[in-house]
Order: sequence, then C-alpha cells, then structure tokens
Amino acid sequence: MGRLNGKVAVVTGASRGIGRATAKLFAVEGAKVAILSRTSEGVERVVADIVEADGTALGVVCDADQITAAVDKVVATYGRIDILVNNAFDGSAVLSSVIDLSLEQLQRNFDTEPIAYLRFMQACYPHLREGGEGRIINFGSMAGTVGLAGYGPYNMAKEAVRALTRTAAREWGADKITVNNVLPIADTWGAAEKDVPPPTSALARFGSPEDDIVPVVLFLASKDSQFITGYSLTPDGGAIIDSAR
Repeated sequence: MGRLNGKVAVVTGASRGIGRATAKLFAVEGAKVAILSRTSEGVERVVADIVEADGTALGVVCDADQITAAVDKVVATYGRIDILVNNAFDGSAVLSSVIDLSLEQLQRNFDTEPIAYLRFMQACYPHLREGGEGRIINFGSMAGTVGLAGYGPYNMAKEAVRALTRTAAREWGADKITVNNVLPIADTWGAAEKDVPPPTSALARFGSPEDDIVPVVLFLASKDSQFITGYSLTPDGGAIIDSAR
C-alpha cells in the first residue's frame, strides 16, 4: 500500500482488461488515476469502482483526435502527471497474413498503437520531466517478438512500440524519465468459458490481469524500478525464455 502516494497516473484503454486492473491497483497504491477510454460507459464504471473503494479517479473519454485535450484536462484537474501507461489498442483489425495485408489495415494498427502511444508520450513529456522521476509503461506483445503467423499488422505495430520505447528511453534518460515495455499473456476474454487450451509456456496457463500482470506494471511505475529503462518485461508464464531482451 502507498507505493504511488502523491503520484498522478494516466492509463489509456482503462475501461477493461489489463488497463482497468492497472488503474484500480494504482488507485489502491495511492495514485490519482485518469481513466482514459473511447467509451463513456466503460470510463464511468471504472471511476465508480475506484471511488467506491476510497480511491481518486478522473474519467476522460478520449479518441485519437482528443489526446492533447485529454492530457490538458488531467493536468488542469490534478496539476501534474507522473506516470503514463499506454495500453489502448483496437483489436478489430489485427488479423492478416503478410501476403494479404493492405496498407489501410496496417495504417489502422499503427494509428491506434505506436502513433497514438507517441502522441501521448509527447503530450505528457513536459509534465513527466517536471516531476523529476517520470515513468512510461508501453504495452508491446510477444506476438511481434516471435512473429506470430496471421497477425501481420498487429506484430508490426507492437514491434514499432518496442522501438519507440527503446529510443525514448535513451533520449529521455537525462530527464529522469524511464520508459519500458510490458509483453503480457493474460486471459482478458474468458478462456475457461470458451474452452481455450492453455498456452504452450513453461507455466502452461494464461496470466490473470490482476494477479500476474499489473503487479509488474506497478513495479515499473514505482521507485523500485528507477534503474531500469528501455527494456521489455515479459509476464508471460515463460512463453518467451530468451536472454536477449
């Protein structure tokens, strides 16, 4: 408890899954949390959950055209931003083989992931720098790392996120901003109910957003990770066992 006392965190894609679990844990740990998502219903539900648990949260409906306005609203409300979690993505256009991949579909994946992540990072940068110990956590994917067949546009976008993260980590280290990736494998769709077989990982199960994934995000957001930047942490049950991180 209290690992994020006094901090203000922006979490994108926070209306469900890992984003929602991240926002709720950050609030428990003392942060004031801005809940960003494209749907007002989802935003309001998460804010209500946090407030009911005696946390502090601000709901901001935000799409690609509202990034600067959303960041400005958070700063106007809370006066600062210390943590940015880039988690949002559009899952409607992730499937395509390389041979069938259209430029339009590829562009959609880039617009909603690395380009949106970049724009949030740029908008938050002056506030993260001013605080003196800014944290950025971006969400990549093992799918891009291993080149998962059939996910061409998604893989390319997620690997671009990792490249963006490494570059920003080098450029913004002098500003005491750390920038890291998380590459999770988590059950956010109800694997048990849909009878999805377990992954072929060392631990042979999907991760729980609450129990397995967001504690890693919390670590990267906290003072405990102050000497780690530019890396990809893989809470994936051992799906990727590779020293070349």
